[in-house]
Amino acid sequence: MNTQGKVFKYPDNVDTDVIIPARYLNTPDAAELALHCMEDIDTDFVKQVQPGDVMVAGWNFGCGSSREHAPLVIKTCKTGCVIAKSFARIFYRNAINIGLPILECEQAAEEIAAGDQVKVDFDTGVIADLTTGKTYQARPFPPFIQNIIAKGGLLASLKED
Repeated sequence: MNTQGKVFKYPDNVDTDVIIPARYLNTPDAAELALHCMEDIDTDFVKQVQPGDVMVAGWNFGCGSSREHAPLVIKTCKTGCVIAKSFARIFYRNAINIGLPILECEQAAEEIAAGDQVKVDFDTGVIADLTTGKTYQARPFPPFIQNIIAKGGLLASLKED
């Protein structure tokens, strides 16, 4: 499984209230929620994001509350992957549970710039910055977790197995 797209870059400690502001959480429709993804930190994100685009962030991405809405709106925006130096543990688990591809790679998160074109191979963990020509090695998920993500999340994978 691969994704390729433009990079949207974010700092350390982007919390779930920044990813999806709490004021919208009474909206049950994921597509409507996604219209507000990242709006408090990047008002242009939802206007510019294209299927396959990649978020790159610093340390502790997805900290804050444990709600699944945060990875869900990122996925609903058709973001292909989130690469960060590290993820808050509950965001990490929620991302797998809803089928949002994520990778931890400190060097890639440090060096890849906003607007770069990036290609990610989830099977190998190779992140290629097509703009600079540099490649980075993240640790890929084991096959059983890759399967969960590829099938759209934990519940979807259990229904098929």
